[in-house]
Formats: sequence, structure tokens, C-alpha cells
Amino acid sequence: MARPWRLRHKLLLLIGLVLAAVGLLLAGTVTGLSAYRATTDLTRDKAGELQIVNQLQGAVGWFKDAPGLQREDGEASIDFEKRRAAFAAEHAGRVLAWYRQSPRPAEADPSEAKQLAEIEAVLVGLEQAVAQAAAAGSASGTGDSRLIGPHTAAGDLHAKLVGLVNGLHGYLIDDIQKSVQRSRGTHDLALVVVGTAAAVGLLLLGTLMYYFREWVAVPVRRLQAGVQRVRAGDFDQPIRLAGDDELAELGAEFDAMTARVKDITHGLIQQVNERTKQLVRSEKMVSVGFLAAGVAHEINNPLASIAFCSEALDDRLRGLLTKAPAGEAEVVFKYLGMMQEEAQRCKDITQRLLDFARGGGQRGPADLAQIVQSVVDMTALTPNARGKTVRFADPGPVPAVVSAPEIKSVVLNVVVNALDSMDPGGVLDIRLAQRGGAAELTFADTGCGMTTETLQNIFEPFFTRSKTGQGTGLGLSISHQIIDQHGGAVTASSPGPGRGSTFTVRLPLTDGSAPATLPFPARVAA
Repeated sequence: MARPWRLRHKLLLLIGLVLAAVGLLLAGTVTGLSAYRATTDLTRDKAGELQIVNQLQGAVGWFKDAPGLQREDGEASIDFEKRRAAFAAEHAGRVLAWYRQSPRPAEADPSEAKQLAEIEAVLVGLEQAVAQAAAAGSASGTGDSRLIGPHTAAGDLHAKLVGLVNGLHGYLIDDIQKSVQRSRGTHDLALVVVGTAAAVGLLLLGTLMYYFREWVAVPVRRLQAGVQRVRAGDFDQPIRLAGDDELAELGAEFDAMTARVKDITHGLIQQVNERTKQLVRSEKMVSVGFLAAGVAHEINNPLASIAFCSEALDDRLRGLLTKAPAGEAEVVFKYLGMMQEEAQRCKDITQRLLDFARGGGQRGPADLAQIVQSVVDMTALTPNARGKTVRFADPGPVPAVVSAPEIKSVVLNVVVNALDSMDPGGVLDIRLAQRGGAAELTFADTGCGMTTETLQNIFEPFFTRSKTGQGTGLGLSISHQIIDQHGGAVTASSPGPGRGSTFTVRLPLTDGSAPATLPFPARVAA
């Protein structure tokens, strides 16, 4: 599997190509400048050599006419010519030595070196020929004759020397022309190299700008837009950067972070809404508690008076009704007993209202499974349980520190509501299990189900959607309050109307101060 191209690798590749183009451009420029420098150096050197050759031509001409050299008084013509020839030969020798010492030695060209050697040989021969002609003229007494003239040996050598020197001048001109041609070729090559490097450099620069935009600018702009969207509270638009480089990984990590922030925010919003509902529900329950406390207090005294009066009447009538017809006394005492029992029953109800207003009853070890089983056995005899099935698989003892009457009231409320919501043939499944340090009670019925609106308000005080049209709407709200006071939680769920409902109650097994394993009263056989 090929390794993904990282962003730094891409940028290093483009930078390397640009540097290569710049290097090529620099090489072409250096080549062109070198060619120009070589041409200027050669032109300078050849100009100096041309000056030397011109001096050599002048020195060769001095054999016949030496400017500045005057004939002395009484000096013979042949002696003057001999002295002029010696002067010219000496000057020509010095010029040839200068020529050989030029920056580009003549020995670099074999033909030119051969011609220089021939010039030196002819120059020596001419000097000897002039000396011989001067000696012969002095012996013959013809002192006025020309030593270097037409049809003489010295004249022929002089003419040959002039031709050789002129040929050397031609060598220099030809060498300059060849050097110029070479420099022109190098210059043209340098232009091609520089032009190509410039074109390639511009192309690579454009490519670098394009890919920099695609690989860096656009992803960074998308990341910035994503950050701004998240800052504005929009968590639903991921960045989704293409590729496998660092910015794509950063975008993926940012999307993952955004999704996590979205989940956390959604959870917090749900918690805030739930806590708000609980707060409103608690406020309502506080009001109900105050109302219940007030009603219980006001009713408790009349009920106590009724109970006291019925007991007093029972005592007084015991003696008075001894002479009453048969059966009459029993009826009176039966009614008085019923009055006492019902008054006591009402007093117990008001006492429970006061306990609710005070925030719960006494807690102690209890078996949750036994509490549930007792409620199931009790509700099986009620009219609304006819034709319906309540199933509870007893898991064995589940000890917990709770207020047994309150938990029994909670289970009773949930079971009665489930029975009321089902038609004949309905089934209510009750499950009890221990998970961690809590007990979980699940009530799943096949009843009428609930809408979303009903689920949102199911635990509100005085809210009811009972099929029977009865109920105060306080049962589930009081149950929620009881479970909340025990440190537990109760939740409701439903797939929809006509698809049943599920209530889940979670209760801690201990109150935080008692051990996890607690004794509880022995079960009473049904």
C-alpha cells in the first residue's frame, strides 16, 4: 500500500522543482556571462596582439625607411643602410619577443608558431644578407648602391618577410573571427538555457501557487469557516477535507471534536430541560404538600372529635341499650364501630398527607421483590385486572434501605395505571434486577401507549390521560417525588399510541450510610 503524500512532502517537491528551475536559470545566466567575459578578454588580447603585429609591420618597413634615424655627416650611404637594417632587425626582434609573451601564446596554434619561426629565420637571413651586401659594396667601391633593392638577395628576403608578417596579421583576424563565432554560439546556447529555465520557472511558480491554494489556502479557509460555524452554534456541517495530509487529519479531528461537542451540548440541554421540569414539578409538589398539610391539619381535629364522640357514645350506650329489643343494640354498636374505624382510616390518610408534606416516612431494610409481589397479589383481585395478565418473575431477595409503604405506593400507582391503559387480553410484564449498586424495576405493558407530548408531561401534577376518565393526575407525580427523595430515578418511554408503554424505576440499594448487605424481615408466604 502506497504511503499517503504528506503536506510537507508536497511542498518540498514543489520547492525542489522551483529551486531546480532557479538553478537552471542561474546556470544559463552564468554561461552567458562567461561567454561574454571570454569574448571581451579575447578581444582585448587580440587587440593587443594586433598592435604588436602593427609594430612588427612598422619594424619590417624600417629596413627601407626608418623614421627618426638620420644619416650622419660624411657617412657613406651603404654604411647608413647597414646601420638602418641593424636598427630595424633589432626592433623587429624585440617586437617578436613581445608577441610571444602575449596572454595567448602563439604556440597554441601550430601553423602560427611555424610562421613565427619562419619570420625569425627570414629576419636573421635578411640581416645577414644586408651585411654581406654591405661588405661586397665596400669592396667594389659602389658605396651609393641600395642594399635592399629589387633583384637583390636582401630585397627578396625583405619582400618575403613583409608577406610573412602580413600573414601573421591574417592569422590574428581569423582567430578573432573564430572566437567570436564560438562566443556567439555559447551566447545563443545561454539564451536558450535562460529562456527555457525562465519558462519552466514560471510554469512551476504557477503550479506551486495553484497547489498551494488547493493544498493549503482552501483547506485553511474551510477550517476557518468550520470554526466560525461552531462558534455560532452550528454543529451540523462537517468540514470534510479531501486527501490524506495533515490538514485533512486536522479537519477530521475537528469534525470528531465538533460531533462530541454537539453530543455534550445536546446532553446538557436535555439535562437542563429535565432539571427545569423537575424544578417546576418540585415547586408544584411543594404547593401540593402545603395544601395537603393544611387540609390534613384542618381535618385531623374534626376526625379526632368524631372518633372521641363515637367511643364515648359506645361506652354510654352499653348500659342504656341492655333493655332494647333484640338485635337493635347490635346494630347501634356495629354502626358506632364503623364510625370509629372510618374515622381512624381518615386519620391515617391525613397522617400520610402530613408525612408526604414533611418529605417521606421512616426508612429501613426491605425486600423489594416481596413488596412488588404483594402489590401484584393485591391488584389481581381488583375489577380493572379482569381479563388481563400481570407477570412477575420473582428474582429472589433484593434488599434495599427504603420506606416500604412509599415504595409500595409507587409500585401500586404504576401497576394500576398500566391495568387502566390495557384492554382485556393485555399483558403487564414486571422485571426486577440488580445492576451495580442499584435495583432496576421495569413495568412493560401492552396498553394504549403515549404520545411525545404525554411523555413530556407524564410526571406533572394534575396531568392525566386515563382511559377511564378518572384520576386526579397526582399518582405519578407523587411517585416521582418519592423515588427522587430516595435518590433514585423514574423514566417513561413509549413507541407511540397503541404500542404500549414502559416505566423504569431505579433505586439505590443503600442510603449511603448502611452496608450493601442488609437484613430484612423474613418473607410471609402468600
